[in-house]
Order: sequence, then structure tokens, then C-alpha cells
Amino acid sequence: MVDPYVLIAFVPAALALNLTPGADMLFCLGQGLRSGRSSAVAASAGISAGGMVHVALAGLGLSAALAAMPALFDVIRWLGVGYLLYLAWGALRQPALSADLPAAPARRAFWDGFLVNLTNPKVILFVLAFVPQFVDPAAGSVLGQFLIFGLVLGLGGFVVNGLIGIFAGQAGRRLISSPTAARWLGRISSGIFAGLALRLALLERT
Repeated sequence: MVDPYVLIAFVPAALALNLTPGADMLFCLGQGLRSGRSSAVAASAGISAGGMVHVALAGLGLSAALAAMPALFDVIRWLGVGYLLYLAWGALRQPALSADLPAAPARRAFWDGFLVNLTNPKVILFVLAFVPQFVDPAAGSVLGQFLIFGLVLGLGGFVVNGLIGIFAGQAGRRLISSPTAARWLGRISSGIFAGLALRLALLERT
């Protein structure tokens, strides 16, 4: 279905993109600081799952139609802004992980990552700009090719973002003995989520 040589060319390009600092990496960093390693890894899995939804929609041709509708594009964008601000407020109000406070459930972190990715229209534009360069309609199912390339991107992103989150979770664990440090962890996480919301709010369609 996918030419092996094309796949070989796609893997390093996808890995380079996975290693480029961006919103997904920052989100997992914030989750790791706030809720620990397991939540960060779960958030990374949720982000990859959201990315697969975007890839599937692009393979079906729906993302191109969506990107061409400014009003719907903006609705999705502002939903994403609102959700990130909600997460920022929650991180500010609730303390970061502490020795006597259980970390946020991994399931909740997964859905947070999934929804943040799903309501980011920039991902739609990225998928439409990057993946079709490697898709050959003559090679078979277009949707199948999109899904294979999306899986490569998703697995790479899961590993890279998960490792960033694990590192952040380790750093957070070392600071939990100090109430002041715990408060600052919450503030930093809140600032990361708020910064991502601002970044998304200022996004312009290209």
C-alpha cells in the first residue's frame, strides 16, 4: 500500500517534526510538572490519539473542507482556547502534585490531551500540508496511506512528548517537599496552558 522507500523517507522527516518544540511538547511538560509522570505519558497518548483522528479526517477529505470554512475553523479554534484556559485555571487553583495528594487520574490526562489536540485547527493545517506530500493515489487506498503515515507520526510523538513529560514529572517530584515550590509548579503549569491558549487565539489561517 505504501512504497517502502517512501516510508523510509517519511520516518526521518516525521521524527524531525516530533523533535521540534511545539504545543504538544509544552502541554506534556505542563502535565508532568503538575500531575507527574503517569499523567504526562497519558496526555501524550491522548495527543497521539487526537492526531490520528485528524489524519483519518484528512484521508477522508473532510479536513480540507473544514479548513476552507473560516467560521467553523474559528469555532474549533476558540473551543480549544477555552479548554486550555480552563486547564490553566484548574492548575492555578489546585496545588501541584504533593506527597500527600494523589496525582490526577491518567484517564483524565488522556482526555485532556485528546481534546486539546482535537480542538487545535493548526493540526488540521499541518496534516493537510505535510502528509499528502507522501501519499500516492495510484498506490492504493488514500485513507490507508494517511493512517499509516499518521501512525508513524503518532508513535514518534508519543515517545518524544512522553519522555519530556517524564522528565518534567521527575523534576516536579523532587520539589514537592517545599510548599512554595509546589505552588510555583502549579503557577508554571498554569502559565504554560495559558500561553498555549494565547498562541492558539492568535493563530491565523494560512
